[in-house]
Amino acid sequence: MAEQQRVAVVGAGLAGCLLATLLGRRGIAVSVYERREDPRVTGAERGRSINLAISARGLDALEHVGLREQALGQALPMHGRMIHGTDGTQGFQSYSADGTRAINSISRSELNHALLDAAEKTPGVTLHFGRRLRDVDLNTGTLAFDDGTSAPADIVLASDGSYSAARRAVTFREGFTFSQDYLEHGYKELTIPAQNGAPAANGGVAGGGSKFALDPDALHIWPRGESMMIALPNLDRSFTCTLFWPKGELAALQTDEQITGYFRTHYPDAAPLMPTLVEDYRLNPVGSLVTVKAWPWVHHGGSATLALVGDAAHAIVPFFGQGANCALEDCVEIDRCLGEFGGDWQRALAEYERRRKANCDAIAEMALDNFVEMRDRVNSPVYRAKMAGQHFLERRLPGHYVSRYELVSFTTMPYARIPARMRRQGRLTAVAGAGLLAGTLAIVRRALR
Repeated sequence: MAEQQRVAVVGAGLAGCLLATLLGRRGIAVSVYERREDPRVTGAERGRSINLAISARGLDALEHVGLREQALGQALPMHGRMIHGTDGTQGFQSYSADGTRAINSISRSELNHALLDAAEKTPGVTLHFGRRLRDVDLNTGTLAFDDGTSAPADIVLASDGSYSAARRAVTFREGFTFSQDYLEHGYKELTIPAQNGAPAANGGVAGGGSKFALDPDALHIWPRGESMMIALPNLDRSFTCTLFWPKGELAALQTDEQITGYFRTHYPDAAPLMPTLVEDYRLNPVGSLVTVKAWPWVHHGGSATLALVGDAAHAIVPFFGQGANCALEDCVEIDRCLGEFGGDWQRALAEYERRRKANCDAIAEMALDNFVEMRDRVNSPVYRAKMAGQHFLERRLPGHYVSRYELVSFTTMPYARIPARMRRQGRLTAVAGAGLLAGTLAIVRRALR
């Protein structure tokens, strides 16, 4: 049945390319339509190259198409956070209790290129660039493009991002629920280039050559209460920095002196490492941070079925590093459901929707919470004591007590199961703590008799 369907994937980003490759390997002919020209030729847009933190879920998805090792070869492991104070001091916080697990910094564009190559090499997959979607008519099974052309489709898989053009075909349908919740914060990218003559501790031999200006084994965070800056390492030994500030603050710095003065005051250890700070700040765009929720994800018309995938269904803010990981999981789930239901698209898509919705809602909430943690809590002595306690319990109770961060980043446990797991662990540790306190008090009382 699957082989008889005309399948269109809208969007050739990470999810669209992975999904097309998975379907092509299943013997399904797929046409992929992308509004941009081929990014392998044109390159990334200025200030839009945000690095990704690929972790267990994304790597598991890439393994399905043989790209896991290639991705890791293009990535840099980060075993923890490096917290930068306003006085220039730094403190490292490991992501895992034993210090061995890492998330991986990888260029979004490089990973997209690898997935485009994989899709292009897959029999049955055809890539179409420069095809901006204008409309999807589910009654006739027709995709209409801005250039005046059209294409037929029985199955339309919308993986064209937070502002999905394909989703507009169902936005005003009765029964469709859709929300966009924007943070007051925007983001802007800056750069710390590779340094010449940097200390040997920062990734090279002292006395010559190009070095990392900061420790490349960490995701660097400059938490400042209501705002923050982060920096992720690149293979060329530069760092991609991203400001997450209220949009009013981003607009407030107008002159060169205001920009440089603000950074010298609030980011004193980073400012000297940014020779293009003013140029980057002025020229790089401000992006928005949005959480998208939609339901249902699957819609049937007279001749075609539309399914929302990745950010088109459930865009999340980037503060748990799970946006791409989550979208890639969607693709694997669709492929898995097709296998389970013998290629029956209707049953497969219904099951995909059922399995994924609660998980995507759960990670959306955790990502919002992690923003507060990254910009504020990580500086707190109470937070540091809590993390030390969690790591102690993880070492003493391996496999039984696992932190939320590890469950999200280093396992493929369904996101929706993690909050309940954390509540159970919290109750057990509270009971254990109360028992320990009671035992200690009993010992003290006996000693004082």
